[in-house]
Amino acid sequence: MSQPILPPLKPIPIKDRLSVLFIEKGQLDVLDGAFVLVDKTGVRTHIPVGAVACLMLEPGTRVSHAAAVLASRVGCLLVWVGEAGVRLYSAGQPGGARADRLLYQARLALDDAARLKVVRKMYAMRFKEEPPARRSVEQLRGIEGSRVRKMYELLAQQYRVPWNHRNYDHSEWGSGDVPNRCLSSATACLYGICEAAILAAGYAPAIGFIHTGKPQSFVYDIADMFKFETVVPVAFRIASKHPSQPERKVRLACRDAFRQTRLLHRIIPAIEEVLAAGEIPLPKAHEEAVQIAIPNKEGLGDAGHRG
Repeated sequence: MSQPILPPLKPIPIKDRLSVLFIEKGQLDVLDGAFVLVDKTGVRTHIPVGAVACLMLEPGTRVSHAAAVLASRVGCLLVWVGEAGVRLYSAGQPGGARADRLLYQARLALDDAARLKVVRKMYAMRFKEEPPARRSVEQLRGIEGSRVRKMYELLAQQYRVPWNHRNYDHSEWGSGDVPNRCLSSATACLYGICEAAILAAGYAPAIGFIHTGKPQSFVYDIADMFKFETVVPVAFRIASKHPSQPERKVRLACRDAFRQTRLLHRIIPAIEEVLAAGEIPLPKAHEEAVQIAIPNKEGLGDAGHRG
């Protein structure tokens, strides 16, 4: 049998994809081989799922089995979120998680000395300066919290936005003031693409270093390194304009900010850099390990077949 002339199709690298799309009030399905959103009137909206890093599924969205399969094959993360994306309920792994990377991350988190080195590197990358010497993780967390509150105050002054403190009630979205709603929507966008990158690279969102004990602890760690150069200024800028639909304006502005800062090009290299600071060698991948976000080209009888 002659070989095909064209090379086999491969998923688009995550760094070259659109960062995030929000979906609401419709059913995600696969029709005629394409990923579509069908609303209650039967209108189809085609979604280039292979070119998107993360789909945020808001209330009113249903997902068919075929859609979940296609999203997994092309490496697009499905994230079920609350209204305006302020709360994350669940995430569908986009494929490519590897035991070697997960065990490496866990070893770093469980070694107190290595964990402190990783936390110090995160601090240095975030604030562009070395953290104070001889400080524990808990002390660095306190210093970070104080600096973050001050940065919120300075940005609020810069954009002339009334600001008391960071506060919102995820169970009553409309009860928050506009600046807090803008910040929540903006950080939800950032958390989505960070989680997509973490899973695509084979790491675990729950194994954090600064943040611990939550399903997205590592997501918060990584997102915090980029938050104040991307989404937080966007949120305050939108809030200063008092728009009628602040959440939608924030999402569109975040999409543009992610593209301008080439954020998806930077997340995975940043993850590798901060973990390397722990000075524990990265274990060699098993010969049967699944490649990062790209499915194996194997037959039914091959070891490690993933279906």
